Amino acid sequence: MRTDKIAAFVRASRKAAGLTQKEFAIRSGLGLRFVHDLEQGKETVRLDKVNQALAMFGMEAVPCRIERKAEEDRP
Repeated sequence: MRTDKIAAFVRASRKAAGLTQKEFAIRSGLGLRFVHDLEQGKETVRLDKVNQALAMFGMEAVPCRIERKAEEDRP
């Protein structure tokens, strides 16, 4: 999961909504610790909770193709 992109999206969206992490946690039904970990890009966050956070902004995590860098494509 690309937690760095999700982290940046959630952080920017939360701030744009004028919410503190605590306010966001309360409104989304998530724990403050989880919100902090999510926004820091922790790689071991639970997908169901990620989707609970993203739902606050009308979004959800879905499968998508991974774009590889040119050097990763070499044998």
